Amino acid sequence: MMPRDYYEVLGVERGADDDTIKKAYRQMAFKYHPDHNPDDPEAESKFKEAAEAYEVLRNAETRARYDRFGHEGLGGNGFGGFGSTDDVFSAFSDIFGEFFGFGGRGSTRGPRPQSGNDLRYDLTVSFRDAAKGTEVSLKIPKNVQCHVCGGSGAEPGTSPETCKQCGGTGQVVQSQGFFRIAVTCPICRGEGKVVTSPCRECRGRGVTRQTRDLKVRVPAGVDDGSRLRLRGEGEPGLHGGPPGDLYVILHVEPDKVFERQGQNLVLRAEISFVQAALGHKIEVPTLDGHETMDIPKGTQSGEVFSLRGLGLPVPGSSRNGDLLVEVTVVTPKNLTKKQEELLREFEKLDEQKPMKKVKNFFRKAKEAMGN
Repeated sequence: MMPRDYYEVLGVERGADDDTIKKAYRQMAFKYHPDHNPDDPEAESKFKEAAEAYEVLRNAETRARYDRFGHEGLGGNGFGGFGSTDDVFSAFSDIFGEFFGFGGRGSTRGPRPQSGNDLRYDLTVSFRDAAKGTEVSLKIPKNVQCHVCGGSGAEPGTSPETCKQCGGTGQVVQSQGFFRIAVTCPICRGEGKVVTSPCRECRGRGVTRQTRDLKVRVPAGVDDGSRLRLRGEGEPGLHGGPPGDLYVILHVEPDKVFERQGQNLVLRAEISFVQAALGHKIEVPTLDGHETMDIPKGTQSGEVFSLRGLGLPVPGSSRNGDLLVEVTVVTPKNLTKKQEELLREFEKLDEQKPMKKVKNFFRKAKEAMGN
């Protein structure tokens, strides 16, 4: 079953700005939050549906693809909806923390879960690889959870201790006149725990630097500047928060044969004026080899012929763009004497002689002026 229109799901116009979309999602998430609708499958479904819509529309790249191609354009890397409400809480812990507490479900003790930092990787691919799609191996240097301490930062056999200053909340209350405000605990720096015996591997940081081998699928038909999202391949989160994402920015090298116009390919072919006048069959290159194309009689220089479906694939769809062939009629140079004689004879036989038209034009102009 095809999902509903995402703008309709959130109740916003197609031209809505980011703040409007975020505000609309917060209202929907609050309305259908599982804590407000216990044991209500319909509310849970709408809760996940709203999160799916927000996931697409909050990102400029996925929103542009959705606006252009609809749901079919979302079939590439990094998007698959949400399988459970816990996935939603993990992905948008920042939003839920604003009105449900640090954990998104009402918890107010301990440090707030934080999403890991996103990472960026710039990848250059050839025009043909971008056109046909390919799989690329990447080596990504990143922080990963320490395998010795499991991310706790404490030496194996020991555990972080609850901060005595804040009691594990990560905050202390200070009085300023009539006001009482909560500030980050200066002892544990908001962690709620203190590592007294740091791990020797990560020195208490809970993470180590490693190079991770990944494979990324470049969908067929992607354009220069496209962004592929690998969910969960960024920096690890803090306090149980989800990891960040890895964004692969594609840089597509230009091609020596084809130019690109959206999903269409443009090819420029030269023909002789005899071929243009009498018609001809020519072979033109395509992404998959060659194709025979008819040049009809009387073709003019600059005419464009379209070969359907021989352009670039539309990402997330079975459709293809077209191959547009622009022909240029080449005027011959360095004619032989015999060729010149034949062309002069052709001009005499031509009832639509260009010079005759020019002479008649000037004759009529003089007559009109009384000369």
